[in-house]
Amino acid sequence: MPGYTPELKRLLTEAGCSFFRHGKGDHEIWQCPDGCKVTVDGNIKSRHTANGVLKQAGLPKAF
Repeated sequence: MPGYTPELKRLLTEAGCSFFRHGKGDHEIWQCPDGCKVTVDGNIKSRHTANGVLKQAGLPKAF
């Protein structure tokens, strides 16, 4: 089963979000244009988790 992380990072980048810093383990912190920060796991296998990250970033569901 493929992970959702690469596609999620692509969507965040297209929305103007950018990598901010590394978190614990394989997590990354991304900053959105409005100043909010979202945590992206390095290996997201659940579409619900991927959509939750998009919701936190203020973006519509994509998965």
